[in-house]
Amino acid sequence: MADDKDPLRQLKDLAQLKDQLEDIQRRVENEVHAGIPQGGSLLASPFLKGFLAGYVVAKLRSSAVLGVILGTCTGIYAAQNYDVPNIERTLKDYFNSIKKGPN
Repeated sequence: MADDKDPLRQLKDLAQLKDQLEDIQRRVENEVHAGIPQGGSLLASPFLKGFLAGYVVAKLRSSAVLGVILGTCTGIYAAQNYDVPNIERTLKDYFNSIKKGPN
């Protein structure tokens, strides 16, 4: 019980807890960054972008399964490493321009 009151031990425990909390915060931020952004939707997710890329590649290939797999992997890689446009925003802008008509 004397060890419970040792200030040095308590300080070490607090430092360890602080490091654990910072690590958890970094992991959560990375997960949020990799997934659907706040205020976004499924159309903004890297998974959907990858799936759509896979679908396009599948249409170009004779083997649909191989094309979907290859295209999905390519799309996921591109979505994570490059600035891929937001599909949801692009579609909304397109439909809004159609509704407004020519200027």
